[in-house]
Amino acid sequence: MQILRSKAPLRISFAGGGTDVSPYPEERGGAVLNCTIDKFAYVTLEADPGRAGGTAVESLDFGLTANYERPSDLLYNGELDLVKAALKTLRPPGSGETWNDWLRLFLHSDAPPGTGLGTSSAVTVALVGAFQHYLKEAWTSYEIAELAYRIERTELGVKGGRQDQYSAAFGGFNFIEFNGTRTVVNPLKIRPDVVNELAYRLLLVYAGGGHYSNELIESQQRGYTDRRPESVEALDATKQLAIEMKNELLRGNINEMGELLDEGWQLKKKFTDGISNPHVDVMYAKAREAGALGGKLTGAGGGGFLLLFCDFARRAEVARAVQAAGGRVTDFSLEMLGLQTWAVRAERDSERIRAGRTARATPGS
Repeated sequence: MQILRSKAPLRISFAGGGTDVSPYPEERGGAVLNCTIDKFAYVTLEADPGRAGGTAVESLDFGLTANYERPSDLLYNGELDLVKAALKTLRPPGSGETWNDWLRLFLHSDAPPGTGLGTSSAVTVALVGAFQHYLKEAWTSYEIAELAYRIERTELGVKGGRQDQYSAAFGGFNFIEFNGTRTVVNPLKIRPDVVNELAYRLLLVYAGGGHYSNELIESQQRGYTDRRPESVEALDATKQLAIEMKNELLRGNINEMGELLDEGWQLKKKFTDGISNPHVDVMYAKAREAGALGGKLTGAGGGGFLLLFCDFARRAEVARAVQAAGGRVTDFSLEMLGLQTWAVRAERDSERIRAGRTARATPGS
């Protein structure tokens, strides 16, 4: 029995989100600034080449289990479709439309999909990482991110951009540029004191609900392709804002972050209708009154997690204000590592080692 485990970090986006969604980056070029956090998507892959082919899947997040005897069983029906798309892409069939070996996949994550932290893409990257180890492939971080993008966007047809897959694969602070079909990840070396101060000033608040990103992103795409002036101008300004925020962060100008986050949030709401809602608007207003200098929803919009930048002396007041408004403050740290995959020692090997230690510790043995 071979046991492999993989984890990929979730992310918070500071600026530029939306400019990575086609066709904008192909036509005008996009840019985003984000950082990964210590919340993860996990995948365990167990392989038993001695058993007949098949795939068992268990998802803790959705409380679902499934067994697929052959590739033709991978039909999209709204249940575990992301895993099915990954299996279709990463697990070629053997002879006679069957699999040559048996696999079991177990998945869970620290935040549910649809809450704006890039969970679905992190799960996909973790799946790619587990299969990379299993197949003994030498894929680069770029290739892993592109495979994850292809699984989600091409094979499964889920609407969205490219930043989440690259963020999960690379980890840390990244300024990511999208030029045509070419993506360039620029890892940022932020001074430790700046990282610590930024982490201290940020609050991550679950505002409730989630979002249906397909609908929001389709609406955003229509606003751009129809050349609606407000949508196009907001996207252009958002891209420029990502560049400005990256420069301020590299200079260590922390106080500029709050103002720029607020500016970005006001621009984001111009992409299309439904980015915000009355509940989020009230919570954000309460946070601002209590001392938040700025903030934004971390994903496509509609709900999920609200990222707030606070005056250091009023951070506790902001936390109380958003909790009184129905929010839930979530503890987190900034995470500098991306995808990680490792092999787990088989249980029988562990038992053998323990037995050996016991024998050595027994007098007269």
